[in-house]
Amino acid sequence: MKIETQTYQARRERLMQSLPENSVVVVRTGELSTRNNDCEYEFRPHSSFFYLTGFPEPSAYALIHGRGDMTLVTLPKDPEKEQWDGFRFGIEGAIANFGANDAMALDELDSVAFAALDGASHVAYLFDDSTLREKIATWRSAVAARARMGAVAPTNFIDLAPVVAEMRLRKDAEEITIMEAAAQISVEAHKQAMRTVRPGMNEYQLEAELNYVFMKSGVRQPAYNNIVASGSNACVLHYIKNDEIIEEGDLILIDAGAELGCYAADITRTFPASGKFSEPQAALYQVVLDAYHAGMEKLTVGTPYEDCHNAAVRTLTEGLVTHGLLMGDVDQLIESKAYRDFYMHNTGHWLGLDVHDCGAYKISGESRLLEEGMVLTIEPGLYVSADNQSVDEKWRGIGIRIEDDVQIRADGPYVLTHGLPKEIKEIEALMAENR
Repeated sequence: MKIETQTYQARRERLMQSLPENSVVVVRTGELSTRNNDCEYEFRPHSSFFYLTGFPEPSAYALIHGRGDMTLVTLPKDPEKEQWDGFRFGIEGAIANFGANDAMALDELDSVAFAALDGASHVAYLFDDSTLREKIATWRSAVAARARMGAVAPTNFIDLAPVVAEMRLRKDAEEITIMEAAAQISVEAHKQAMRTVRPGMNEYQLEAELNYVFMKSGVRQPAYNNIVASGSNACVLHYIKNDEIIEEGDLILIDAGAELGCYAADITRTFPASGKFSEPQAALYQVVLDAYHAGMEKLTVGTPYEDCHNAAVRTLTEGLVTHGLLMGDVDQLIESKAYRDFYMHNTGHWLGLDVHDCGAYKISGESRLLEEGMVLTIEPGLYVSADNQSVDEKWRGIGIRIEDDVQIRADGPYVLTHGLPKEIKEIEALMAENR
């Protein structure tokens, strides 16, 4: 499952149309990262580089100019190194497989960049890439130093991040296909965890069930560190130790998603280790579920992005008051953000090549309106610290989050992570299948 070469070419053309005339774009994929001594982590290309090129190898640069013409600068074929480290596309492969108009070996990068910058008026690159920033400064100085020989150095620099972010924010049909596939693999992984969990297991044993489904389904790695949190660990938002024993009566919060073709899925489910919610667990779970549904109603074309969060916050606050965890007027509690003792994050984020994908949430200070093709998560939650002495003991240590991936469509929100139970009875029925 891959995106066609023509799609990458069309993206480069759209990018150049959005930049001033006589611009050149420079992006790089990144380098291998050493894990320990001479062993590297598996390479994963920079998301924006990959979005524009589809090229998966390390140490590569793309220079884009004209109407979207691309020169790839990459590691050349090297049989000896490939014997140790694996296949390389090389110069010919970069042209044949990735639509590059030209390709050069990495040791020619400086001369290629010098030629591209000479006469260009604008250079666009990712300003937060300090390595590339230093290289561009060096190349620009080299061009300026040859002014007497007719070289013309660029005078303007453009941050590529917001430009590409706006492009990446709206997913095309090919992207949605990959994202839904990643989502459905993730759904099956969560189902496997629900079916196999037992009190007495270690959290990492349950995590192994997730990774088993991921890898047997063609996913080399999760989109982010799996969160498998039992009991009060679920109140730690980014808990990744996953090394404690699951106790009878614990709720399990799993936040895990597959990465497929560099695109992320992101799912959270909360379920009882014993297969049945206790009364306090079910009460707070229902509040979070009601908030999920309230937020989902706001995920429509033309609705402000923040409306989903605001609807979820109101429902959560009402539920906290109903069950006595907060006291007072709901409007005042929302105004004072009293709910943040129990709900301290937003109700979603953009999703795509990055699990927290790029794209502005506000335009000119106002919450942006949702558009077709946007993909985001919806993820309300409640977290009652085990040390919270202000609430009844029965609530303490309960952490709950429910999260799905949603595509904004003209006919209403479409849940890419469909098929994974979230209603209490549905969860308990699934968990009963192997008990």
